[in-house]
This record gives sequence, C-alpha cells and structure tokens, in this order.
Amino acid sequence: MVLKLSFACWDYDRMKAIEDGRVKPEGIDLTFLNYRVEETFFRQLKFHEFDVSELSLSSYVLTLNQENPPFIAIPVFPSRFFRHQNMYINTNSGITKPQDLQGKRIGIPEYQMTASVWQRGIMEEDFGVPITSVQFFTGAIEPSDRPRTSKVAHSYPPGVSVTAIPAGKNLSQMLADGEIDAIFSATKPSSFHTHDHVTNLFPNFKEVEAEYYARTSIFPIMHVIAIKRSVYEKDPWLAKVLQKAFARSMEMAWEPIEQRAALRYMLPWLDDHVTETRRLMGGKERYWVDGFQENKHVLEKFLEYSYKQGLAKRRFKPEELFAPSCLEDYVV
Repeated sequence: MVLKLSFACWDYDRMKAIEDGRVKPEGIDLTFLNYRVEETFFRQLKFHEFDVSELSLSSYVLTLNQENPPFIAIPVFPSRFFRHQNMYINTNSGITKPQDLQGKRIGIPEYQMTASVWQRGIMEEDFGVPITSVQFFTGAIEPSDRPRTSKVAHSYPPGVSVTAIPAGKNLSQMLADGEIDAIFSATKPSSFHTHDHVTNLFPNFKEVEAEYYARTSIFPIMHVIAIKRSVYEKDPWLAKVLQKAFARSMEMAWEPIEQRAALRYMLPWLDDHVTETRRLMGGKERYWVDGFQENKHVLEKFLEYSYKQGLAKRRFKPEELFAPSCLEDYVV
C-alpha cells in the first residue's frame, strides 16, 4: 500500500525534482504544495495542516519545549543564509562598527525567528554586543494590515528588552525616520532603496561572511524539514525514505548550476560566481550539504544561541532534533 502524504515547501531548486515528480519517495505518494515560507510556517505551526513541511529551525526547536512535541525533523535543510548582509542601520545613529550597536534600538520581525537568533548570537559572540545591551522592537518590516506576532509561544529571558511597535507602524519606515537605529531581519527593508542614510551594517558583507565561514565552517541553517509526529509514529520508516528522496533531488539540482553549454539561469557570470563561491567556502565542490554529521557543528551553535537567548528551555543536543534513523548520513 502506498502512503499518501502532503508536503508544503517553497519550490527551491533543490526541491524541483520532488515537485515535478522526477524523484518519487519509495512507497510514498507525495503531494507537493508550493507555498511561500510565511504561509507554510503559519498554517503548520498553528493548525498542523500538512503531513510534512518546511519549518523555521527556531520555531521547530521551540516546539520541542512542549510536553508532546507535534513534529519530528529529518536533517534536510532547504534554506541556508549568511545573515551579516541582513543587518541594516541608520547612519545618522552614529553607528560605524558593530560595537556601536550597544545601547541602540534594533527592529526585528519576531524575537524567535531563526535569522534573528543567528544575528544576535553572532553580534554577542563575535563583536561583544550582548542582547541585554540593546532594545529590541518587534513588528512588520513593511506596512501591514495585521500586527506581526510570534507563531510559537515563548517567553523572554531576564534583562532583555522587547517591545512591540504600535499599530500602523513598520520597521522599515521607523529606521528611515530614526525611531530605531538598526534592523536585523531576513529581508531587506524598502527604505534601503529610498533613503541614503539606510545602509548595511557591513558594507563589505561578502568578505565578512567569507571570513566567518573560513573561521567557523558554519553556513547558517534557516529551515528544516519536519514530519507531523503522529504521521511519523505510525510509519517511522518514512523518515529515511524521505531523506533519501531529498538527497536525490539535491543531487539533480547541481546539474543545471554546472551546465555551461547554455545558461539555465539568467546570470551571465554564473560560472565565475560558482567558482568564487567554492573558493571562498574552502574549495568545496558541494558547499550546500544536507545530513546530520556534516551539519552537527552548525546545529550545536544554533542550539547554544537558542538556549542562551531564552528560547529553548534547555540546551538540546543536535541528536534530539531528528528521527533516529536519519542520524547516519548513508542515504543511497
């Protein structure tokens, strides 16, 4: 009997072979639902709508705080991102270096969102800016009819200042107007394009991120693939089968990136970009790699930050995040 499952995920290049059916998980009829991440996260975390879905790494870790966690993950990471480039400042605030953020007002969409966890952790560990030394303001980056609220319940640690912005306000305009001094986010505020005094905290973010990777070997994980626990407990074999299918889909995504007879993507210097990326990331042929062992150090660092920032109730071990059958990286 074939197991019918729904799978909500954005149509990343590494998921295309799953979406179009070139890769079919053995024994599973997987219905691919192409939703943007905000919709997937909201519907899954609030209503548990999908059998399998992409989830925010931070939100998933927060669900493990619950007495009966609703999801269990596999070590497949559809989104990764260096986040130094998504720190923005108002130059009129007197910020010329990261250390100048101490005592400043920083806008973040949600305290618990994965990008912000990484950014706060990096600021404290690498630049000596403790989370207790700034004031955080939460809310929508751009104008919105609805206030931005956390998708997963959590508390704030002692000494950390977090204030929701008033209705009708948005962080992008507040940064331009000087009502806040910086934004840590996953997206670029529109005021970056309309106001000369809104710019990157790290103008040379590419070099900063390359140095960060050379020093830490961390390519920050943003999202994870999670299975509804009730589905997994009924058929635990599906975790490894899905991991294998996602590995095959990832392998097929590399071919168009490496194709040079004709350009698959509208990037005239794609070959140079790929060559440079491999050089900056230690000459690795495959710089985007799923699996547990290859990513254990990345997960350990994120879990350290999550706990220190008052989100995870205890410092989870990376092994606790995933189905046991997926802890070994053999997926052929």
